[in-house]
Amino acid sequence: MKQTQDSFWIWGGATFALVIAAGAAVYFYRDRGTVETTPVAAAPEAPASESAPRPVPVVPATTQRAVPLPPLDESDTEVQGALTELAGRDAVTQFLLPQRVIRNFVVTIDNSAREKMALNQRPIKPTGGPFVVSGADETLAIAPANYSRYTPIVTAVNKVDAATLVGLYRGMQPLFQQAYEELGNPNKLFNTRLLEVIDELLQTPDVQGPVRLVQPSVYYRYADPKLEALTSGQKLLIRMGPENAAILKSKLRQIQAALS
Repeated sequence: MKQTQDSFWIWGGATFALVIAAGAAVYFYRDRGTVETTPVAAAPEAPASESAPRPVPVVPATTQRAVPLPPLDESDTEVQGALTELAGRDAVTQFLLPQRVIRNFVVTIDNSAREKMALNQRPIKPTGGPFVVSGADETLAIAPANYSRYTPIVTAVNKVDAATLVGLYRGMQPLFQQAYEELGNPNKLFNTRLLEVIDELLQTPDVQGPVRLVQPSVYYRYADPKLEALTSGQKLLIRMGPENAAILKSKLRQIQAALS
């Protein structure tokens, strides 16, 4: 986390849903801009918890289309049209980066369970406003006021019907598979990777209370080594705040069930 304005990637993605057309809400970030420090009252403490991992099934690709798919390089218009019908034009215009949608989504999903992201390939527009912290030194933490910056996109994602979204993904699944194979995975299924990433995100600890930070240089880091060791997608869920993270996890579980 850098001392700058922070911006989303999809769920991260964390994260899934609305603007990625594929079955997960994963949104990843890069900070840029000036940090705004605001004194905020700390939220009540509560113990963190983790959900146990589950076996990841291999889900075969299926399509449900009466007309041929466009080529991958010409698919942006159809993806935007389908998402507009699903989520509304305002939401798509507000959040979606309209170029290379499927390719950028696949890259984001593939990298979301890793330490770093390909920052030049994001499906989502930057989140507005500066990253907000509270306190200093030993009390430095993410301010609860920062969580509200993520509320608009989380709200939009929560309105999307998971079964309909997965149906959209199924209809265009060969294009997602093609993009995944182009990343160097000719003998692997993108469906399997998608389910692996959803499982990873659902294992993100549910952190309540202040999320402590340190700033050894320009970049912020989580003070808790266990949180700092999490994947990029998991860190983003924590950074969004417990309420937003809970909404996205609930949507992920719905998508997981529809995919499985």
